[in-house]
Amino acid sequence: MPRKIVVTSALPYANGPIHIGHLVEYLQTDIWVRFHKMCGSECLYFCADDTHGTPVMISARAAGITPEELVERVHKEHKADFDRFGVEFDNYYSTHSPENKLFSELIFSRLNEAGSIVTRDVEQTYCENCKMSLPDRFVRGTCPRCEAENQYGDSCEVCGSTYQPADLINPYCATCRAAPALKTSEHYFFKLADYERQLRDLIAAGHTQKSVANKLDEWFEVGLKDWDISRDGPYFGFKIPGEENKYFYVWLDAPIGYMASAKNYCDKNNLDFDVLWPGAGSTKSGEGQYELYHFIGKDIMYFHAIFWPAMLTGSGIKTADKLFVHGFLTVNGEKMSKSRGTFIKASTYAEHLDPECLRYYYASKLTDGIDDIDLKVEDFINKINSDLVGKFANLASRSGPMLAKKLDSQLGRLDEQGRELIGKLTAAKDQIVEDYENLKYAAVVRSITALADEANRYVEQNRPWVTIKSDLEKTRTTLTATVNAVRILAIYLKPILPKFAEKVERFLNVETLSFADFDTVLADHKIGAFERLAERIDEKQVNAMIEESKQGQPPQPAEASVPEPLKPECTIEDFAKIDLRIAKIVKAEPVEGADRLLRLSLDVGGLEKTVLAGIATAYRPEDLTGKLVVMLANLKPRKMRFGVSEGMILAAGEGGKDIFMLSADTGAEPGQTVH
Repeated sequence: MPRKIVVTSALPYANGPIHIGHLVEYLQTDIWVRFHKMCGSECLYFCADDTHGTPVMISARAAGITPEELVERVHKEHKADFDRFGVEFDNYYSTHSPENKLFSELIFSRLNEAGSIVTRDVEQTYCENCKMSLPDRFVRGTCPRCEAENQYGDSCEVCGSTYQPADLINPYCATCRAAPALKTSEHYFFKLADYERQLRDLIAAGHTQKSVANKLDEWFEVGLKDWDISRDGPYFGFKIPGEENKYFYVWLDAPIGYMASAKNYCDKNNLDFDVLWPGAGSTKSGEGQYELYHFIGKDIMYFHAIFWPAMLTGSGIKTADKLFVHGFLTVNGEKMSKSRGTFIKASTYAEHLDPECLRYYYASKLTDGIDDIDLKVEDFINKINSDLVGKFANLASRSGPMLAKKLDSQLGRLDEQGRELIGKLTAAKDQIVEDYENLKYAAVVRSITALADEANRYVEQNRPWVTIKSDLEKTRTTLTATVNAVRILAIYLKPILPKFAEKVERFLNVETLSFADFDTVLADHKIGAFERLAERIDEKQVNAMIEESKQGQPPQPAEASVPEPLKPECTIEDFAKIDLRIAKIVKAEPVEGADRLLRLSLDVGGLEKTVLAGIATAYRPEDLTGKLVVMLANLKPRKMRFGVSEGMILAAGEGGKDIFMLSADTGAEPGQTVH
């Protein structure tokens, strides 16, 4: 019996473009949705732009437009990017919508009635210059743990510590650089702990992957804390009912956008929303007729595995049947980098390369786990040219043109060898269907490429380019089997490569292919005109895309684009106090509890010094012993969380693996002064 399924992807934030890292999730979801539709299920895919919050408000202000104008513009850009990559939503909507406002107020009201909403005073950072409360990421300053400068208000990128904005040393507003004040305000809180038992039961019942469940157990052990769900104005969002200057925090109304998009679709298509998603209408939650699945990245699993189901449970609305969590994208083994040109916008990619190539490559890497996937540029080029062009497209190009030119585009019938080949290809159906269902796309791709190899071996054995000269009917029989193999492979590939499959359908002169078509064999059938199915990728295309990505990056969000404030003026006499010396690294070792720090033992011309350096993401300790570096030798020792640091080595870079120490010539001596 056909299934009824509702699927969502995480909502992209309306403060920037879609990039190839985002596309991992949307392509993973789109492939799964297309697969189910090909199996005959009613599968509805909903998404929306996440539009509220301070960053959108500030970006709109900087652009001289209203937040509403900004989110409308970004919505069109996002939808255009998704269309380019074949991401086919049944409804792509916005959280700045009447439906979202209605459901936000409904859920808040029901949670309040259940006694799960409380108010209390909070102390928060406030910028008198900007006249607004500052979110954590809009406060910058010196880390209170390791004293690294220019860190966010909630966590340190050097030592990994988390803290409150008020804990920062010398904090400043990231927008105007003024020192913020602390103000007390009454906020609304959602009592998460009220729903711990229900959440534990949900997760124990298989709500998400085992590795995610293990991480959630850690959070349960720490204890669920009340969640601040309000923000003071000015703020772009929905006002809390009965309040004049308080708004729902964006993370409250963002996941509700799934429901709003579904409701908007139902209203436009005369469907009963309460049947599709029980509990938000006149009745409380029931089983309903539709399965419900969320696809998300591992960076937001706390919100989706704890906050969101707790909100739904407390308000009597159906929770998801399953949460599918995926990892991040790395490029050539590293985080996407603007300086390296690997932070690539979806639109930039589409200007240089076929989007279906990325769909295929991601599918070849995606599993049901949450490990990151790596896009290796050389591997990407080779896989597309070898598999997509050399195996799948080549099989069609070896049969279609020959049939058209020599055999009037007319298929014959299968012989015993042809039936054996088609039997092998169709026998793989159950395993491929199971792997698609379980998100094991890499296994799907391996199976299909193995079948393509089998079909190409059949062509090699029967050599139609030879038999066409002496035995037309033997050749027709061979090509009939080959074309039927192309058809089966196209069915298997269609969730991943919908445009490729459409070309095959036109070439074969058949109706839209689905998984119900495996029992059909094309015999005594006239095919259509052949068209090229895929093109080889040239390394020059990839290099041009990377080069454009280096030059054409969009501006950073407001909180990251503002430079550090100038420190108090210094004199030439102050500068003369700096003593730079050559230092030899005698020993380097990790610092327990600090992912980004290394403890360096340095020889400064017979004087031993210890330095805690934030370079662990770029250098391995075993590679540093014996290296000569430049050190600020007379820096006053600092007592840090992880020990005393007696100086500073000179290094530069944007962070992560892009950190580069200033090295000395091999002929230099430890202790030598650097001028």
